[in-house]
Amino acid sequence: MYNDEYKRWLAADLEDADLYPELAKIEGNEEEIKDRFAVSLKFGTAGLRGVLGAGTNRMNIYVVRQATQGLANWVKTQGGNQTVAVSFDTRLKSDVFSKTAACVLAANGIRVRIYDAAMPVPALSFATRFYQCNAGIMVTASHNPAKYNGYKAYGPDGCQMTDDAAAIVYDEIQKTDVLTGAKYISFAQGVEDGLIRFVGDDCKKAFYEAIESRQVRPGLAKTAGLKLVYSPLNGAGLVPVTQVLKDIGITDITIVPEQEYPNGYFTTCSYPNPEIFEALKLGLELAKDCGADLMLATDPDADRVGIAMKCPDGSYELVSGNEMGVLLLDYICAGRIEKGTMPKNPVAVKSLVSTPLADAVAKNYGVELRSVLTGFKWIGDQIAGLEAAGEVERFIFGFEESYGYLSGSYVRDKDAVVASMLICEMAAYYRSIGSSIKERLEEIYAKYGRYLNKIDSFEFPGLSGMDKMNGIMQELRNNPPAEIGGLKVVKATDYKKPEETGLPAANVLVYALEGGPSVVVRPSGTEPKIKAYYTTLGKNLEEAQAQKDTLAASLKPLFA
Repeated sequence: MYNDEYKRWLAADLEDADLYPELAKIEGNEEEIKDRFAVSLKFGTAGLRGVLGAGTNRMNIYVVRQATQGLANWVKTQGGNQTVAVSFDTRLKSDVFSKTAACVLAANGIRVRIYDAAMPVPALSFATRFYQCNAGIMVTASHNPAKYNGYKAYGPDGCQMTDDAAAIVYDEIQKTDVLTGAKYISFAQGVEDGLIRFVGDDCKKAFYEAIESRQVRPGLAKTAGLKLVYSPLNGAGLVPVTQVLKDIGITDITIVPEQEYPNGYFTTCSYPNPEIFEALKLGLELAKDCGADLMLATDPDADRVGIAMKCPDGSYELVSGNEMGVLLLDYICAGRIEKGTMPKNPVAVKSLVSTPLADAVAKNYGVELRSVLTGFKWIGDQIAGLEAAGEVERFIFGFEESYGYLSGSYVRDKDAVVASMLICEMAAYYRSIGSSIKERLEEIYAKYGRYLNKIDSFEFPGLSGMDKMNGIMQELRNNPPAEIGGLKVVKATDYKKPEETGLPAANVLVYALEGGPSVVVRPSGTEPKIKAYYTTLGKNLEEAQAQKDTLAASLKPLFA
């Protein structure tokens, strides 16, 4: 079966010359052919993601055409503007795939608004809303290694596509032949026919204005003298992040030269993920050299940001996603109360795997904190609910532990541009009162307790990886642990049972342990990994870390 498909590709008149050498090279290699052709990349709520190359199980122009035809079939049933917004990051083939998608949409009579240069996820979400589109497409594989690319699909609200819509698109993709099934015209033809247009300056300007309106203490950054080192990690963040920072008065910005301009090979770090030290290494060295107050790095599609802060002793310390989420929540609450701009009945939202320290901080400021399923679309869903009730201004902040933050309702996905602005404003504020981010974080720990949040990831590569992961999750459900690391499980919650949680069903298990620690186990939605999230609380960091180590050692054999 897969051999037949391979032969069909080999014999086809392929428009992407890069695919031929790969197809010729694997001739007679059963394993390689099977890997590329035995299955197809699955389209889900996160869209598509896969390794670049030839075949149905790879990212290439034909898989993109097929997916876009499926999306177009759905859009055609939706009425409305019959328009789709398209953006792309700096990955290999991202620009090609975005134009490919535009050509399929135009061939289906659907209007397209496409960015003329790489722009981040939040800019796509914004354009989808600005032009009142039926859908949005972002070509990116986020923070994956260079050999990957992907395709995120968005609904009309600028939020990642709902399960129901994604299921319909997936069905339409199944009906579309990957090589010949998609309608297609040239990009030039689409432009000539008036169906393909670039995103206008009015939209770009409105995006920047929406972000800058989220300042907590407007004007403060102009006078604080903040010194910043920034790395876009060769991605789409360079233009929007530097533009917004300069607009709010932060001008002392040194950009990591090796990571400044687009480079889809990500030659300076194999894994351009701001959560990991290697991605921030060059920035840290530069920060030390020039004595910066702060070092920021955004991932290739600029929806997440990692930071290193300068400590009072002159050293630099990485800040976790949980810590930054809590710092920003604390800063926004205190600042808006001080400025008299806090809305009535304010709401903040976090993912359920993010730190409970945020609950304590929110309670202190009289803010309602809602916990939702993992994936920023669920935070977007909460904003949509408030908007439907005419109360969207109640939303002040949302975050997830994986370095995603949003303040404001102008988009429905995480935004590293607004996060970078707020982090810099916060750093400038603490600098102006003779303090620092590090000192504020220590004050928070002193007040609420030393929370520690750590994640262990277990990889299950290959075609059998998914089966192994399913088996582990099933085993945990069939034989739930009575204790973990010597601590009794006081409550086990299975998020596959919406009747118990009040949230949509999700493959997540949460164990609350005696004394307050917790463990969350969930498979990743985008990679062949199971993640275990540990939250411990100690008198100091050592105590919290020792407790985490005990819990992790107890669970580790399960993931072997």
